[in-house]
Amino acid sequence: MKSIFRSISIRRHSGHRTFADTSAVEDTYKFVRDRGLDHAVEREKNLRPLLSIKDLIRSEPAKSVPISVITSQKDSLRVPLRPIEFIRSFPSVFQEFLPGGIGIHPHISLTPEILNHDADEQLVYGSETYKQGLADRLLKLLMINRINKIPLEILDLLKWDLGLPKDYVETMVPEFPDYFRVIKSKLRGCSGELELVCWSNEHAVSVLEKKARTLRKGEYTKGSAIAFPMKFSNGFVVDKKMKKWIDDWQKLPYISPYENALHLSATSDESDKWAAAVLHEIMNLFVSKKVEKDAILHLGEFMGLRSRFKRVLHNHPGIFYLSSKLRTHTVVLRDGYKRGMLIESNELVTSRNRYMKLMNTVKKDNKAVSSSSKKEDKGKVEGEVCDTDAKAENDDISGSDVEDDRQGDFVDDDEDDDEVDQNQDLERGRRNSSPRSGRRSFGNSGSRDKAQSRRSKISLKTEKKRSRMY
Repeated sequence: MKSIFRSISIRRHSGHRTFADTSAVEDTYKFVRDRGLDHAVEREKNLRPLLSIKDLIRSEPAKSVPISVITSQKDSLRVPLRPIEFIRSFPSVFQEFLPGGIGIHPHISLTPEILNHDADEQLVYGSETYKQGLADRLLKLLMINRINKIPLEILDLLKWDLGLPKDYVETMVPEFPDYFRVIKSKLRGCSGELELVCWSNEHAVSVLEKKARTLRKGEYTKGSAIAFPMKFSNGFVVDKKMKKWIDDWQKLPYISPYENALHLSATSDESDKWAAAVLHEIMNLFVSKKVEKDAILHLGEFMGLRSRFKRVLHNHPGIFYLSSKLRTHTVVLRDGYKRGMLIESNELVTSRNRYMKLMNTVKKDNKAVSSSSKKEDKGKVEGEVCDTDAKAENDDISGSDVEDDRQGDFVDDDEDDDEVDQNQDLERGRRNSSPRSGRRSFGNSGSRDKAQSRRSKISLKTEKKRSRMY
């Protein structure tokens, strides 16, 4: 992969510097965390590795694999924990067994529930509606790139975000010969490239241009100003100088992302708005309107826009939100979400939501129960068995949450401290109300009553002896 990007030459432009390029922007505002968008990123943290393991198991003739195979491919599968711990975290998805009862290493297979979900997912990938929409998105991505081709290695980095099936080169690409084709690449270390076959004026219209034509009822003319939808996180503050620059920037002519504007000075506001239009259109091609920052910058490097993409992400937090969850940075398109929920869903997103619902389900007495019921039952068992174990577990959970927040760029210390305090108060209440503590207090009161009765009997015998003596 590195050799591919080394062979790409990036043009450099010189020109006047604007407000967007000065250090004043860094001092104008501070980034504020958006908890709704952070949650949208974090809720899928285990989905991608889980589906990777599922596909690995399903590809095997025996429909099971030794745990050692998953361990050896941990990095490529992106498993965040020890594989055996990750597997055991989802009993509704994976089954663990010893082949023949004498195996040293356990084998992993899939539950009937996950196999049913997998069958539904394959139906999504095979549906004509989904394949047509996917082909249109790939076509638009190729037209945005000025050389109209993209290495397969870069598409593999974006496979999850574009919603590409695992074998898209063999199954999907040949079905659209008038859209694109796979060719040999001259780049070192590249197995091939997806190349545009025919330009489509119908598809060379951005999302913002379509909205402008609808709102202006046909009065929109190409090259006129289009304002980007902007929304800032709660607590985000912009001073007058920054607000004036944003207003002036919004009034600049909108250059379509399907036009080549590399002739503009890289440091000009016009180039900045064009780069924002390119990135905005690319983000709209992703099924969940979000992507890892490193992946989009790799694409930007191949397109010769890496530095412009980085500048856009820094200067326009009202358009693109940068989440620091999952120990990486994820770019989220703000106008693709409302209150932390994706606005425009599709078949693949619905399928992934079904997987997440199954992941949050556990098995108990051969019945499916929700994860919330599991937590309640777990709290009861911990209270009866050992209160200190429950306290240690809660301390670990709250500690991991605090550590997770510290890894991010934007931390709300007060709210995190409140959450830790609430966990500690909850734990104190659990210890006081646990069945074991109740039995302990009952045992203490009983022993005190027995001691009192013994002392009263001794004093009565002493009085009787004294009466006899006198």
